[in-house]
Amino acid sequence: MGQFQHPNIIHLEGIITASCPMSYVHRDLAARNILVNSNLVCKVSDFGLSRFLQENSSDPTYTSSLGGKIPIRWTPPEAIAFRKFTSASDAWSYGIVMWEVMSFGERPYWDMSNQDVINAIEQDYRLPPPPDCPTHLHQLMLDCWQKERSARPRFAAIVSALDKLIRNPASLKIMAQEGAG
Repeated sequence: MGQFQHPNIIHLEGIITASCPMSYVHRDLAARNILVNSNLVCKVSDFGLSRFLQENSSDPTYTSSLGGKIPIRWTPPEAIAFRKFTSASDAWSYGIVMWEVMSFGERPYWDMSNQDVINAIEQDYRLPPPPDCPTHLHQLMLDCWQKERSARPRFAAIVSALDKLIRNPASLKIMAQEGAG
């Protein structure tokens, strides 16, 4: 649980929340793209795949062209299948980032091939809780990995949930069990 003892994950989330009103999607949110300075301040980097979302839409999206590479292990099912990205796509990816942090940098889906990852996600497989991961934090990850993008929490709700966890340390003492996801 040491990796969750300070609010850096919330600070990172705050940076991502600030980007939402700017109408773009990062599309490559992963631990490898999070910079941490000597004061342990986290910042999102590598905006090479980021794109502006369609404006004048009730559901702002970016649809990528076929042929471009996408980071499968961090990408939600609708973006893999239809190349449609929204802020909910980044919420899915953020759930994977939380899993990476809590697992001390393990590779999501371990040695599975990209096609095996796609198949597993389509069959509703979700990453299990890392060792010593608080139950409430793993539940937040699972919320981020909802199949229906409309069911995923918005970033403001993720920040609020993380803030409540930090302010209630007793809630972080209940550990998730393998197979809980």
